[in-house]
Amino acid sequence: MLAVSAEGLACARGRFHVDPWGAAATAVITHVHGDHLQPGSARYVCALPSAPFARKRLGPEAVVEGVPYGERFRLGEVTVSFHPSGHVLGSAQVRLEADGETWVVSGDYKRAPDPTCAPFEVVPCDVFVTEATFALPLYRWHDPRAVVAEILAWWDENRAAGVASVLFAYAMGKAPRILAELALIADAERTVQVHGAVEALVALYREAGVRMLPTVHVGEAARGRSFAGELIVAPPAAGGSTWMRRFGRHETAFASGWMRVRGTRRRKGFDRGFVLSDHADWPALLRTIEETGARRILVTHGYADELARFLAEKGYDAAALPTPYPDEAD
Repeated sequence: MLAVSAEGLACARGRFHVDPWGAAATAVITHVHGDHLQPGSARYVCALPSAPFARKRLGPEAVVEGVPYGERFRLGEVTVSFHPSGHVLGSAQVRLEADGETWVVSGDYKRAPDPTCAPFEVVPCDVFVTEATFALPLYRWHDPRAVVAEILAWWDENRAAGVASVLFAYAMGKAPRILAELALIADAERTVQVHGAVEALVALYREAGVRMLPTVHVGEAARGRSFAGELIVAPPAAGGSTWMRRFGRHETAFASGWMRVRGTRRRKGFDRGFVLSDHADWPALLRTIEETGARRILVTHGYADELARFLAEKGYDAAALPTPYPDEAD
């Protein structure tokens, strides 16, 4: 059904590619993160909730078609449908069916609850293409609600001390998720300052009906104003830039699954690390693979070789797929 080509994962029978890394005639997209959505294809097909984000990333000239979750449609000889992956708003698994055989390409996924997106749906299949971003036994997540409570406590501590709290989180997915999780436990009147890259995506999340704490774009603040006690949410790329100078006394933190390894936090120079991931951890990866009932497992993105080897030792027909994106943002 699928084979690796110069442009990425190709379905010759359907005349399309799934998450191509090169230009394709038709690109079937799991979600809009940069390692899954690349410009240059003639046509893009994605889950309906993902379409506004794809159009924003690709620009007004791109041809983007959104299809509701679960709705089947034909591409060539293949019946295709999208199913929630629980990764970010609009993310999807791609189900492919032809001649009685079913393949599912997971894209990125998580099994933990998330108030910003539809929960992961187990899709039975013969062949399952799984991500492997955190496919090592050391990656095991705590309850995300407890982690968000730690973020709120950190903000409260710095607020009492008159120190700004700068929290780095990826703009697509993680930052809106944190704002939505905080809305469930914090005073609804508390306002969060956000970087412009975050504000643009927060606006699309609000249009989709996601409830988050109120936000103010940092760039709208009066020159010389104090940010003492404020929470500022920004993408990691803003760290170390001149943009940071305006905050005066501040602490920094990073919300990511990569913070599971303490040495990573120290190397990156963050004051705090919050282990909050939009990917499945080790136990969730193994549970998901088992629940699909797939007889063959293809592994990509991340620790693909390690997971494929582990599964083969457990009796699965498993192999790693090459990708130019070995490391995932989280």
